[in-house]
Amino acid sequence: MTRTTGLWLIVGMAGFCLLPWYAVDSGFWSFLWLNNLRAEENAPGAILLLLFDRMWLSPTLGALIVSAAANVMIANSVIRARTLVGTAAAGLLLTALQGLIIVRDGPVLLPGLLSSVAGTEGQTGFGAGAAVSVLALLFVLTTSISALGKGRGDAFVIGLIGLIVTLVGVFVFFPVAHILVRAFELSDGSYALSGFLPRFLASDIWGLGCLIGRGYCGPAVNSVFLAVMTGAGTTLLGLAFALIFTRTQFKAKPLLRILTVLPIITPPFVIGLALILLFGRTGVATEIFANLFGVEKTRWLYGFGGIYLAQLLSFTPIAFLVLIGVVEGVSPSMEEASQTLDADRWQTFRYVSLPLMRPGLANAFLLGFIESLADFGNPLVLGGNFNVLSTEIYFAIVGAVADPAKAAILAIALLTLTLGAFLIQRRWVGTGSYATVTGKADSGRHAALNRTVRFACYATALPWAAFTAIVYSMIVFGSFVKLWGYDHSFTLDHYLRAFAIDFSRGIRWSGVAWDSYFTTLTIASIAAPLTALVGLSTAYLLVRQKFAGKNIFEFSTMLSFAIPGTVIGVSYVMAFNFPPIELTGTSIILIIVFVFRNMPVGVRGGIAAMSQLDRSLDEASITLGANSFTTVRRVIAPLLGPALMAALTYSFVRAITSVSAVIFLVSAKHNMATSFIVGRVENGEFGLAIAYSAVLIVTMLTAILLLQLAIGKRRLRRADRVEQIA
Repeated sequence: MTRTTGLWLIVGMAGFCLLPWYAVDSGFWSFLWLNNLRAEENAPGAILLLLFDRMWLSPTLGALIVSAAANVMIANSVIRARTLVGTAAAGLLLTALQGLIIVRDGPVLLPGLLSSVAGTEGQTGFGAGAAVSVLALLFVLTTSISALGKGRGDAFVIGLIGLIVTLVGVFVFFPVAHILVRAFELSDGSYALSGFLPRFLASDIWGLGCLIGRGYCGPAVNSVFLAVMTGAGTTLLGLAFALIFTRTQFKAKPLLRILTVLPIITPPFVIGLALILLFGRTGVATEIFANLFGVEKTRWLYGFGGIYLAQLLSFTPIAFLVLIGVVEGVSPSMEEASQTLDADRWQTFRYVSLPLMRPGLANAFLLGFIESLADFGNPLVLGGNFNVLSTEIYFAIVGAVADPAKAAILAIALLTLTLGAFLIQRRWVGTGSYATVTGKADSGRHAALNRTVRFACYATALPWAAFTAIVYSMIVFGSFVKLWGYDHSFTLDHYLRAFAIDFSRGIRWSGVAWDSYFTTLTIASIAAPLTALVGLSTAYLLVRQKFAGKNIFEFSTMLSFAIPGTVIGVSYVMAFNFPPIELTGTSIILIIVFVFRNMPVGVRGGIAAMSQLDRSLDEASITLGANSFTTVRRVIAPLLGPALMAALTYSFVRAITSVSAVIFLVSAKHNMATSFIVGRVENGEFGLAIAYSAVLIVTMLTAILLLQLAIGKRRLRRADRVEQIA
């Protein structure tokens, strides 16, 4: 313990004395700050303390010095550990407080408390020096806690718990807390509890006018109604597809499998664009019905009908991938027992199979419900006068009159609905036992569907599959015509404008989409391995370790899945646009939001894979003298290759297709592909937007195929991830 603590204290002192305490404008990795370390904006904490009278940095330095002295001078291990725990905890707390209290601009904790010292000057956001110093104090704290016998005295495990709890606290709970606080802000800038409830329960959010014939319903009511309908529709369609795959001899199953993968790797608003090409005022289907049947061209697509249709197309694959595992998991022996007792196929399906699928059906419904509430792209493209919470939050931030307080209240309303559904989901899964798979061999065959159920599945799923194929053909077709609805002549102009390359003076990426394309691939490539690393590390703690607060720890790591992307984006703007952590406009904030938005994927995938590894492997390694870190690195990690690669693939795809979380966080320097496409849609450049989307789809398919080759026979199936998150 003494040696490990000493190493971390050396790291902390190096960060405080050698690295810039505040974030540098040129970027840390440019190393331009090395040219003038005595400048205030580039100076390490030690120089700021000595030359610029930044006395509020002294608690951090004091904690490092006192910890170093205690580590060397106190002989009693228990007293030394307790001293280090108290000193490191005090250093972390005081560093965080001074960062929140002494602020150059933005919200201030305890305003005026230190006005005589820093009220007029303040300080900017933390940089590399502050991050390294805080990290060192954190690991001094966790190492000392392990020395007191907590966590079986394993410094690696306690350190990992401390690191993940800190990261989740800073990048999930801290930004969400900003939404909660801003919701209590009054028009004059003050805060009061009395003003929250009237604004939260206002009729412009929860109004029921559409039900009583007096205008429109509020966006919260619209969101709930749409989510219920989407959850029911996707569950029904998903069950039909799952039964066809598992209980019939349908010959075109590979084609159906492709149609279930495509919506998952499609940017969320692209389906809305394809529907416009079909059913807009100048769409193919609209023209056909107008010419053949004299049906008047209308804008019916822009509203509830269009959003509902787009969400069914987008989220049915999720329900299918959840339900196919549930349907396959029904024990064949129980179905055979039912038929042995003279039950026919319909009775077996109704009284045996279907009840055993009930938890899966509930999970699929609630997943569709949550996905619908969180959906941003489809309502943005097809919403019309049908307002939902996700788009209302967006317009409250970027509208003609920005109203962050209203955006915060709308975000709380959306968060209330999604967390409520998430908790109901967990409660449902946690009650009752529907297990049919035990350690005994089960070599029976699943009961075939009776003729009526089979016909109903075909009649439901096959037309929908054909419709999905038509919609995606519109995506391809729309990218190769000059002007959809007016000039359908073949052209490559959209692709050339987006992805042109000029060879006249070497290689110059002259297309307008290249910058956002390369930025998206770079950020997704960085975020994906970090997501997998954090997720699998968390899974290791949940599966292999026992510690106090384990259930709360697990729920906190899953919270980011329940929070809609729109809420995450708004909360990050509110939290990280000001000191002490100032990240907006940088690529770092985009990486962070992807890591913690998609972390549950790595967590649940890691739990599933690690649960298959016998604990005796760990015990054998430790018996032979290896510590926990060596055991993870040399024994467990090599056996988690498929889970790691699957988490990498899913995280990479989600980082490319995400729009709701990043729409508020992109900048001119760091623009994402989905944000670029949204901008083209808003400008009416559908051809360019669809061409870009087609390139993204091909890019993700290529990435999936390459990673599948690396995985081997393991298939990339979202079912495992989604079902485990559910």
